[in-house]
Amino acid sequence: MKALVIDKHDGGQQAALRDFDEAGLMEGDVTVRISHSCLNYKDGLAVTGKAPVVRRFPMIPGIDFAGVVEASAHTGFKPGDAVLLNGWGTGETHLGGYAERSRVKGEWLVPLPSGLSAAQAMAVGTAGYTAMLSLMAIERHGLTPDAGPAVVTGAAGGVGSVAIALLHRAGWRVIASTGRMEETEYLTGLGADEVIDRASLAGAPKPLGKERWAAGIDSVGSATLANVLSMTRSGGAVAACGLAGGMDLPASVAPFILRGVALLGIESVMAPRAHRTEAWDRLARELDVAKLDAMTRTISLADVPQAAEEILAGRIRGRVVVEIGG
Repeated sequence: MKALVIDKHDGGQQAALRDFDEAGLMEGDVTVRISHSCLNYKDGLAVTGKAPVVRRFPMIPGIDFAGVVEASAHTGFKPGDAVLLNGWGTGETHLGGYAERSRVKGEWLVPLPSGLSAAQAMAVGTAGYTAMLSLMAIERHGLTPDAGPAVVTGAAGGVGSVAIALLHRAGWRVIASTGRMEETEYLTGLGADEVIDRASLAGAPKPLGKERWAAGIDSVGSATLANVLSMTRSGGAVAACGLAGGMDLPASVAPFILRGVALLGIESVMAPRAHRTEAWDRLARELDVAKLDAMTRTISLADVPQAAEEILAGRIRGRVVVEIGG
């Protein structure tokens, strides 16, 4: 089968499209014929080797895939079922989605939701699924749109783009933070009411800033997240789901103890099945497909290495679907 394979050598690692023996697929009780995958920030790190995402070699990267079950020893799935997968270490410790087939544990799979094609599910991918988990966490915290606006950082990226569309659909006034102000029209088209330059959130954070929003979805981390927290209204909450700006958090405890702000950690890789199913069911119902199409482009498997460089450089807008096969 065709696959993008990462091999390790003395100088580091290299990803190349080549033939891969299906006998080398890993243990699992379900074999899936993959039709689509996608490109997330973590995939960019894995393919380029710019962070130690890959834990074994050779590795087929790709943390997401969608396709059709070919063979199954799992009671929950049968040949012909349309399925998708996010996370569970695929593309890191388990051979991932940039291939024509994958063998995985059935418990890792989610039935493809009614109303979404495989390509649309991968246009959502881990990025969009994480955005929905973030919205769900904010809602569980008890926040509603009448509490005030919501800020989205890294707004032109995959998580940010879907988060804007979802928050807008849910009735929130959305403030989008981006380093690409030339994307203002794109962001307002997704539902942003206001677009601000990320530079306003990039400086040294004050312990407390002017209260500007009641909720936030942050995929950047570092000083950006610290600034977002310092500007969050009393009783507000920020969902932290990414680290594009760094893993550090140069923040003060002031927002937490003086305003009762909550920092909600979003973990998507090993999320419980109930949360996954709820998130995907809601995405199928609540995400505007026209807006999803507007934020998505499609590439081939051979294009992935170049696109991986682009996503790390911040040159990719929205979502990238990888077409694998039929």
